[in-house]
Amino acid sequence: MGKLKIVTILGARPQFIKAAAVSSVFSSHFEEILVHTGQHYDPNMSAVFFEELTIPNPKYHLNVGSGSHGAMTGAMLAEIEKVLEMEKPDFVLVYGDTNSTLAGALAASKLLIPVIHVEAGLRSFNKAMPEEQNRILTDHISKILFAPTQTAVQNLQNEGITGGVHLVGDVMYDGILHFSKIAREKSRILESLNLEAGKFLLCTIHRAENTNSLERLTAIVNGLNACKEPIVLPLHPRTLKYIHDYGLKLSDTICVIDPVGYLDMVRLESGAKKIVTDSGGIQKEAFFLGIPCITLREETEWVETVENGWNILVGADQTKIADAIKNFNPSGERKAYFGEGNATQKMIETIKNQH
Repeated sequence: MGKLKIVTILGARPQFIKAAAVSSVFSSHFEEILVHTGQHYDPNMSAVFFEELTIPNPKYHLNVGSGSHGAMTGAMLAEIEKVLEMEKPDFVLVYGDTNSTLAGALAASKLLIPVIHVEAGLRSFNKAMPEEQNRILTDHISKILFAPTQTAVQNLQNEGITGGVHLVGDVMYDGILHFSKIAREKSRILESLNLEAGKFLLCTIHRAENTNSLERLTAIVNGLNACKEPIVLPLHPRTLKYIHDYGLKLSDTICVIDPVGYLDMVRLESGAKKIVTDSGGIQKEAFFLGIPCITLREETEWVETVENGWNILVGADQTKIADAIKNFNPSGERKAYFGEGNATQKMIETIKNQH
């Protein structure tokens, strides 16, 4: 019997990072075919990832770029279905909670191909977020659900999902252990920006709930402007456009740079004094690296990081943002909520046992 064939659907930056940790190990066990939906179409957001993280080049590029959620998901669904009919895989693997995730899961489910969902069971309990809808729907049609934390397992149980659930730990933890070492050796971002480790803050803003709202983005910018320390802000193209459209001004202490590759990002994260973000992945990476995280949202899927005291939710509240930048200094021990850094190995064993 040959190797099991897995089609893996990728569409957004965090998924490329997870694939970098997983695909390198998968290749000696499975025939894995990567499909890039094109959801992130800026070269800084995808092509560079494949190069520097040595992810195998995707066999299929679907080039489904921007558009409304419905149009994007529908276009991906149609294209992924064609790929699956040609490849006839044993499993389709999806990561996280993007439109690419849901489209891949739906296409597979309708063709009766079992779906593997990595990062199953995450919940923000805010259904206004498209990501929340994507992850709930994907979990309910998946055959194998790889949960990163005990909280995620409990969330699935609360929705009546108990079969096929496996607590394996977090593949991003596998990734950060591997890539933080490489980033220290290879990245020169601190030198090129003339930064000293521990003497700057790192900020990222990309979620639609923050960028599409004049009120929220204004409050966030004002909160950052109140900070007297240098802030590095790798700015998503969409956020930059909104800042210009809204006529907002960033203070001189804020250094705006283009989005950076993953190794440079990890180096910035590990060198930062604190991180201010609305990204789910970066909240977790901050926790793994032991960097205090200030989250520009009212809720998070990664409740453990808040409960453990290393992450604080400030929403888009100017006063809370400024106060946290100044005064939030956690020092307690970080608990091993996210496994031991061997999630990929556990996933491989589980998949093999399913067949």
